Amino acid sequence: MFKSKNVESFKIDNNNIPKHVAIIMDGNGRWAKARHMPRIAGHKKGMNTVKTITKAASALGMKVLTLYAFSTENWRRPDKEVNYLMGLPSKFFNDFIPDLIANNVKVQVMGYINQLPEQTQQAVKKAIEATANCDGMILNFALNYGAQDEIVTSIQKIARLVKNNEIDIDDISKETVQNNLMTTNLGKLANPDLLIRTSGEKRLSNFLLWQVAYSEFVFRNENWPDFNAEILSDCILEYQNRHRRFGGLK
Repeated sequence: MFKSKNVESFKIDNNNIPKHVAIIMDGNGRWAKARHMPRIAGHKKGMNTVKTITKAASALGMKVLTLYAFSTENWRRPDKEVNYLMGLPSKFFNDFIPDLIANNVKVQVMGYINQLPEQTQQAVKKAIEATANCDGMILNFALNYGAQDEIVTSIQKIARLVKNNEIDIDDISKETVQNNLMTTNLGKLANPDLLIRTSGEKRLSNFLLWQVAYSEFVFRNENWPDFNAEILSDCILEYQNRHRRFGGLK
């Protein structure tokens, strides 16, 4: 596993680490604006934070870390910013893949990847293939992802199964829907135990709407570039002080 000097693991219960943590990485632009820098400077700094948090999450023993990297709505941003964001996967993976392989971290990507520029698709494909044999923590990027579109796509898949007489309408269950979402390859780890959002915003922004039905939410005021291993540990400590009942009683 990665070693991180900043992870104060003595504060938390190492036997109760959330298996799947999802993060809405928000505030890159605000971080840059506060420093009178262009928005892309915030995205560049945020990329380094991804590396830091990946190391910290692996050191803590997480099984899946899902990061909301680019939403289906982010195409509405200025072309210059979108083009920069589309180039980030190449820069990120070229630099970080050796560390990921050395520390047994597998890269997965969910979203409408075929709609991305060719160079971005190739960078994603390269990272997935390079780490395919790793069986440690999964670093799962939501890239060109939107939860409402994901649910629609799931319904379309199920409708085709019914149309082709592969299943009956009465056989459709929560498991049927779950198994046709983009997180199905995560198996029993598909639903996050903990969802974190940075920058002080308190909304889901079309992220994992089905999967977070019983996730614990932690909202932090820090912008993503300022997020670090110690803050991650604080979020986990808060999670560990919650009582998860899943609608029942203990």
